[in-house]
Amino acid sequence: MSIAIQSAGLAHAAVLAELHGQSFPPSEQWQTPAMQDLLVLPGVQTGLILHEQQPAGFIMLRTVADEAEILTVCVVPQCRRTGLGQALLAWAVQYAKDHAATQLFLEVSSANVAAQTLYKQAGFAQVGHRKRYYPDGSDALVLSRSC
Repeated sequence: MSIAIQSAGLAHAAVLAELHGQSFPPSEQWQTPAMQDLLVLPGVQTGLILHEQQPAGFIMLRTVADEAEILTVCVVPQCRRTGLGQALLAWAVQYAKDHAATQLFLEVSSANVAAQTLYKQAGFAQVGHRKRYYPDGSDALVLSRSC
């Protein structure tokens, strides 16, 4: 299996929106304008993963001072459970570390058990809880790990 992660920028906004649309329910999808707005923010970096030379997912994070936050991560359904999510997380941890972050945060839906398992395996632990955070009414678990 051939896996490659490349940096994505403003020119990739439509591709990122398409991948996000394949990975999230309609109420949680980020469209191209939202991607464009995020991609130009200071400290935002995106890793686009290619599987068999095709875009299969991405991770977007923001670094500020000594902290980093994963804004979103997705892998298209047909490529899940193949190690791509783990590869994206490893890329994000290394990127955060390389940019002087000592702590990495993310939020995950309490209803998304598969993602919670992936994050736990990557060394994340729960540090907070946001009630009814997501459009479907599910809570957000705030997770963190050292870089």
